[in-house]
Formats: sequence, structure tokens, C-alpha cells
Amino acid sequence: MSMSEVYVTLFDSFFLPQGLALYHSLLRHGGSFRLWVLCVDQECFNLLNSLKLRNLFLLNLSDLETNDLLRIKKDRTRSEYCWTLTPWSIQWALEADLSASRVTYVDADTYFLQSPNPIFHEFESSEKAFLITEHSYSPKYDMTPVSGRFCVQFVPVVRGAGQPLLDYWRDKCMEWCYDRFEDGKFGDQKYIEDISLLFESKVLSLASDGRFLAPWNVDRFPLNQAILYHFHGLRILTTRSVILAGGYSLPIPVRQYIYSAYVEDLVRIRRLYSPFGFKMKRQLPLSFSIVVRILISFFFSFFDYLRRASIDVIFF
Repeated sequence: MSMSEVYVTLFDSFFLPQGLALYHSLLRHGGSFRLWVLCVDQECFNLLNSLKLRNLFLLNLSDLETNDLLRIKKDRTRSEYCWTLTPWSIQWALEADLSASRVTYVDADTYFLQSPNPIFHEFESSEKAFLITEHSYSPKYDMTPVSGRFCVQFVPVVRGAGQPLLDYWRDKCMEWCYDRFEDGKFGDQKYIEDISLLFESKVLSLASDGRFLAPWNVDRFPLNQAILYHFHGLRILTTRSVILAGGYSLPIPVRQYIYSAYVEDLVRIRRLYSPFGFKMKRQLPLSFSIVVRILISFFFSFFDYLRRASIDVIFF
């Protein structure tokens, strides 16, 4: 194992709260690490650059975009363009951090609950070059036909040996990367299935087995095995509230022990970095249905039912 694990993630100024929560979870559980952040907008870069956080290094997208990227950027939404950049972020981190024997991509809305070292030990023992994780959906949330068997959330890539796989993924995302299912494709994610087949001898595929949890599978596994939690669908509503979108119904212990810890981290982040210009930006428009859900949650919060599984707006 390398002296320091090297990670890369990407986000813009709207997703700074999640990105900083990921960083703080690495401070607690990541051991010796370096986290590279691909800053998708200048505001994100400027703020993180001013903070001078230890073990955090920056990639400024505006300095790295190629003419081809700028061309397709006009045809894709912000989220679609960010998906397009996923394999690029790994490539740029490998180029920027020449001492790294591997780089692990992590989604900005993931959060470490324990040390990831057991995963890296398993990866090294396999002598593979590319690691992917299964969604491991609960039956009621199964989106495998559309979203794919694998989730782009935690993807270690070995320098050199993993390059052909990374090149394939990057080229495919350049050709097509949209937020819709079309001809067997969906965003950057379904291409991972192709990689698992085309480069089978170089790919280690991990079923969740409780180590990689998300709202779509958290009711299947004991919480004490979780290493990484993917806060998919959690969005900032106001400076003092978040919402879980996507229609997920979470067990009460999950809300009490996982989501409460995450929200507490968001509170600490707001307090810690607000003096430096950090802002909680709304990540969803206030539609009529969301306003109704806010009012219902606010009403029940007076009766201390905030953590019930039926309430999906959390105030802090």
C-alpha cells in the first residue's frame, strides 16, 4: 500500500457542503491521505484555495478543459457535464500527483464511516487495476435495467495498468453522457458494465455486503459493517434544512445514527467556514410539493417526531 491514499472528487460551489463533509470524514477515518478536488466553478476554487486545508489539493477546471470538452459542455446540463468529467478527474489527478500509485475517485456526496483500508487491502491482494462496486439494490428500489449494476461512487484506478480502462471510460463519456436511458447507456455509469466485461481480468467487482451503503440498499445490511455511505438524493434546501429526494423510506436507526451524524457535520461546516465566505446554497427549487413537505416536517418537529422514517426534511 502506498504511503498515502490519493483520492479525487469533483463538485461546484453548490455542492461545497457535501464536498467538505467528505473531506472531514477522511480526516477522521482516512489515515494518511491526499484529496484532490476538481473545482467545477471558480467560486468553489477560490473558496477552497483561501482555506488552505491540509491534505486537500485543487484542480481548477478552467485551467484543464480541452477544446473538445468546451464543445460538448454546451450540449449537456451541469450534472451531465460533471458525469462526463468523472474519468477526466482521475486522469488529471494522476497527472498532478506523480507519486500516486493509484487514484480513487469518490463521489462528493459520499462519507466515510470507517477506515477504507480493508477495501484497499482486498484490492491489492487481487492484483487488479480497477475496482467497481455494485449498487446491491433492495428489491423495491431496483433500478438495475436503467442505472446499471454498478455505481460510480468509489473507483480506485492503478497507474499504468488501469490506463486502458480509464481511456475507454473517458472516450465513451465524451461520445455520450446524458441523464437518460438510451440504447443501453445511462450517464457515465452504464459504461462501467462494459468495462467489467471488456477488461474482466483487470477489474475487481465488489458486492456491497454492507460496506457500501446508500438509501437504495441500507435496509438490507447491518449498519456496523458500513465503510462508506452514499448520501444520494440529500439536498440543501436552506441554510438550516436538508431534504432527502428520491422517494426513499429510511429505517429509523439509519436516520438516527447515519443521517444525524451527517447533518451535524454540515452544521459544523457552516459554523467553521462561514467566516471565510462559505455559503449553504439551495440545491433544489422550492416547488409546491417540497413546500408542503417542509410544512409537514416542521409541524411534526414540534412533537419530536423529526427522526421518523416518514419525515424527509431535516432541520438544523
